[in-house]
Amino acid sequence: MVVWMGDEPDVRAWVNADQAAGEFRVRYAELFDAEARLHERRLHAAASVGAAEHVLDIGCGTGRSTRAAGRAAAAGTVLGVDISAPVLELARRLTDREGLRNVSYRLADAQVDGLGPTRYDVCISCFGVMFFADPVAAFSNIGRALRPGARMALLAWQAPERNEWYSEIDEAIGGASAAGARMFSLADQHTTAGILAAAGFTDVAFTDVREPVYYGADSAQAYDFVTGLQATKDMLACLHPAAAEDALRGLRVTLAGHTTRDGVLFGARTWIITANTAPAARPRTRHRGSRPNRAVAWQPWTPAGRRVTPGRSPPAPPL
Repeated sequence: MVVWMGDEPDVRAWVNADQAAGEFRVRYAELFDAEARLHERRLHAAASVGAAEHVLDIGCGTGRSTRAAGRAAAAGTVLGVDISAPVLELARRLTDREGLRNVSYRLADAQVDGLGPTRYDVCISCFGVMFFADPVAAFSNIGRALRPGARMALLAWQAPERNEWYSEIDEAIGGASAAGARMFSLADQHTTAGILAAAGFTDVAFTDVREPVYYGADSAQAYDFVTGLQATKDMLACLHPAAAEDALRGLRVTLAGHTTRDGVLFGARTWIITANTAPAARPRTRHRGSRPNRAVAWQPWTPAGRRVTPGRSPPAPPL
């Protein structure tokens, strides 16, 4: 059973509702997990989760990245957060199968729902933070769940023209421009750094990752996978039915051209984005040999400039 954080779903305000339908994600769970596994390995290396750390995984999906963090934080805890109940149910089953008792999941929207007390040492996300309606509000909310000096490591796509999996499929289908595609919302370094700084994060850095992504064992599996993606559906919806048929034929040709003995592979580039929360304020320390400041009670002064102790008469002036 998955429990909602905050209000019940019939009264909550959705900010990324189109990400909540997870049936397709569950159906192709193994393929989704395999798609960017080379990029995900680099994410976990950047996060460098310690054995006793507490980890927050945003947009965890079916929990592949969450379980990897759970294995690393064997003496700590990991919480995976997602807005799709179907994918979280699968994540729980897979986690139970592995016997990872330090891993748990919550159905919540990281932009608007509270994520618990300030306790997490590390925040990770594998393509789970690109779809916020208000990214500054979302990252500010995430930051409130992190300890001072906590680390964050995110995996996000670079620009569409740097990713064959998008640009070539887009060309084959002849769909709309990717300029407004939210999956690329963190592609621009300057924009993303500004978002994270406005949300209170420091030391923002970007690492360029160039590895292929996997779309299936053969072109037939890749075709079923790609045509089920929401981005593909959106492109086809913009076309006349006859043009859509031509586009699908072009898609088959494109996928066949990327078929290798290791499956259907496309070139891809991602950013690993790292940042920290501000460290805790350090208490002021007294230097050796210095005297502590002591408050001195107010005492009246005589006209002659001598201090008068309360309750005593002032000294007599000199003759």
